[in-house]
Amino acid sequence: MKYTVEFCEREYNARAAIPDHPQIFARWAEQAAATRRLRACLIDLQYGDGASERLDLFPARSDGAPLVVFIHGGYWRSLDKSDFSWLAPPFVNHGISVALPNYGLAPATSMEEIVRQMLRALAWLYRNADRYGFDPTRIFVFGHSAGGHLTAMMLAALWPTFAPDLPADLVKGGLPISGLFDLEPLIYAPFVNADLRLNSERARKLSPARMVAATSAPAITAVGALESNEFKRQSELLAKAWRKTVVRHLAVAGANHLTVCDEFANPASPLFDAALDLIHRRGFPR
Repeated sequence: MKYTVEFCEREYNARAAIPDHPQIFARWAEQAAATRRLRACLIDLQYGDGASERLDLFPARSDGAPLVVFIHGGYWRSLDKSDFSWLAPPFVNHGISVALPNYGLAPATSMEEIVRQMLRALAWLYRNADRYGFDPTRIFVFGHSAGGHLTAMMLAALWPTFAPDLPADLVKGGLPISGLFDLEPLIYAPFVNADLRLNSERARKLSPARMVAATSAPAITAVGALESNEFKRQSELLAKAWRKTVVRHLAVAGANHLTVCDEFANPASPLFDAALDLIHRRGFPR
């Protein structure tokens, strides 16, 4: 496919397509601050040496809980873990611990280094599971938009190659929401590539749809039904590339690229139900 700047701007500039995005971000930040005031949480746990290599942990009430690691979006260049604290309570209420890692932002941090930071975050969580009361054999990675890309990268990771003490199946399942899995179109999107600085070679090497899943861990993809055709196509690409591991896809009714996150944390939403099903392996291969 031949991409044009106009096409990529229209299809991939999600904020431009959502006029009330400043209000959504402000609401998220307000809800997140309230969550940190009202809920038990551990803030800015250091998982690496870099200034941005910190994560927040919302522990379940009982030891041995599964762990959800949620990776935020923002086109690898904006937003912060602290904007998404409000995602944790619905999962904690179901006996699931939640970790929200930060990563360095582009352009100061390359996408390759962002991937390495998420590898370090997951490795740190696995190694410190006993200390923080969650089960290292039940770690799941969920993420939105750029975080959906990073979720897929974690599912493609060769963990024993990264560090010999890590199991190949460190990640037991993934749920990338509105993810980006083939990065080639972003080369032609100046609104974001001014910061990402992708070329054809780097885009190819960083595209999960051009990789294979490292294990048989099941994955669910999801997009908002109101999202652009390209965001929908991105999930189709991953499902085609990972036929044996992408076990389900959801088009979330009435949701756009941002409000799909609200549905993810809505206990009455099919997307939340799908996340619980994945964690508890209901209807998925073991």
